[in-house]
Amino acid sequence: MAGGAAALIGWLAVACLAVVVPASAVLVWTDDRTPDDPWAKAAAVWRSVGQTLRLGGEAGSPLRVALSVLLALVALFYVSTLVSLITAAITEKLLALRRGHSTVLEDGHTLVLGWSDQIFTVVAEIVEADTDQGRRAVVVLADRDKTDMEEELRSEVGDTGGTRIICRNGCPTDPAALERVSPDTADTVLVLPRDEPDEDAEIVKNLLSLRAAIDDACRPRILAVVRDGRYRLAATLAAGPGAVVLEIDDITARLVAQCARQPGLSLVYQELLDFAGDEFYVVDAPAQAGRAFGEVLRACRTSCVVGIVGADGVLRLAPPHDSPVRAGDRVVVIAEDDGTTVEDLEPAAVDASVIVSRPPAEGRPETLLLLGWNRRAHRIVGHLADHVPPGSTLHVVAAEGEFTGAEVEVAARLTVVLHTGDPTLPETVNGLDLAAYDGVVVLGPDRAPCGGAPDDRALVTLLLLRDLERTSGSRTAVVTEMTDDRNRAIAPVGPGADFVVSGKLVGLLMSQISQNWHLAELFEELLAPGGSTIQLEPAGHYVRAGCRTSFATVVESASRRGECAIGYRCRDRATTGPDHGVRVNPRKADVRRWSEDDDVIVITRRRLPPFPHGMSET
Repeated sequence: MAGGAAALIGWLAVACLAVVVPASAVLVWTDDRTPDDPWAKAAAVWRSVGQTLRLGGEAGSPLRVALSVLLALVALFYVSTLVSLITAAITEKLLALRRGHSTVLEDGHTLVLGWSDQIFTVVAEIVEADTDQGRRAVVVLADRDKTDMEEELRSEVGDTGGTRIICRNGCPTDPAALERVSPDTADTVLVLPRDEPDEDAEIVKNLLSLRAAIDDACRPRILAVVRDGRYRLAATLAAGPGAVVLEIDDITARLVAQCARQPGLSLVYQELLDFAGDEFYVVDAPAQAGRAFGEVLRACRTSCVVGIVGADGVLRLAPPHDSPVRAGDRVVVIAEDDGTTVEDLEPAAVDASVIVSRPPAEGRPETLLLLGWNRRAHRIVGHLADHVPPGSTLHVVAAEGEFTGAEVEVAARLTVVLHTGDPTLPETVNGLDLAAYDGVVVLGPDRAPCGGAPDDRALVTLLLLRDLERTSGSRTAVVTEMTDDRNRAIAPVGPGADFVVSGKLVGLLMSQISQNWHLAELFEELLAPGGSTIQLEPAGHYVRAGCRTSFATVVESASRRGECAIGYRCRDRATTGPDHGVRVNPRKADVRRWSEDDDVIVITRRRLPPFPHGMSET
């Protein structure tokens, strides 16, 4: 074999002749029908060898034998070459399929461009959403080996049911590679974020390549994610009209700031964002035309109505209860599925005798603690300033060199106090007085030293906090920002603790918006400063503590305050049930006892606490 093809063919011929000639001779000499003449026997041996090796086997003159051998060799060469060409063509096609270089022939598929930690959440949620929609396809284009992608998705996502996962190898910024995944016929195109903010320029290039590969007459819906807000405008321009671009760092910072003051809020968002429970839908409600919004709230007994999408496409969350629902309007609901919303002609009955009227109390100044620092920290501080009552204080504990005071621009509502110290060291954490803080935020660094994962330092800080709680006897609400959802299971915190996992959060948001385009505006409204928000309020603000009444009564009480009740949290079950006491979208007819420790989950217009007398925001 080392001698090349010629040597290989020669030795193969010798080996074959060494076996075929003796065997043919034995057959001829043992055949009684063969003449005794030696030349006749030699001719019979030649015919046997020729038939065995397909070399003609003609007997007679030397010229006749030579021509028969030549014809046999030509036939052998032709057949061998033909078989080789067919084998090479089939092998090349199989290799192209295995490498992911073939064209996708799909229509109405979801196209995912790029590969990051969000890919598993996005694909799993789309598969869950497509369970009752027949055979659908999710196509993934990334600059990775096709087989590796398929194995990782199969391992992380599991059974996909009727949804087919198709992986193709290629650079998402290459228009030729994009044409192979048929973006023109896709229903939605999702552009995943890169691992680092300085790679957002590649997202912009990806969107430009996508526009070049798509015909303007059949543009699919495009949803992209960037990390650095400085690239959001460029990405929006590159994606074109109608596209949605999310900024993951800002969304994460907003949610961390909200959870820092609303313990349990992350559990509510988890329930609303994944397709395993109840989520937002925009549905037609022709039977509700002409009614007031407050009546519609109680008319859908198996869904929670939270807003209206007008005929002009404008979204209004938690409008006043006397707002009319006009013909052509659609309603925004929280339901188990888009087909489970049933309209009743008569609203659910309420018990007005247990409804209480309690004006919102003026918020007292709060003291919060921020442990750690990263590129999102200054945004978190800014969003905290939008939520806290005036006169509040934020203590920041960060290692020397991490915190830059110039990065933080806050209003007069929040005073920031810097303490230099490493929150992963016992001497730093043990010096804290947990009883002095209303809430604690734990952040990991952008890049951990010595090549470790960023969440590792956050886990160390949580472990030290848990030990401090045990030794001091003081407990406080802790919200932790993480990048890997797998670390949440090993985090040393109590049941029902708040986690904001940035990677999973953006994956869930992309999945929800890809299935219902109206939700992009809805989530922007819920997380934006000055818009509507989800809050957990004491149940005693809506009904008498200790009374037994239906959820419809709570909905009516919240409606009178300009709010939409969407569920409750029972703190008695916060440490026992798998849902940690959070119940979203209960039936209106469900009757239970409402204790002082229960919270009602409402969507309301954001109300900033007023400044005390003599103080102003300057």
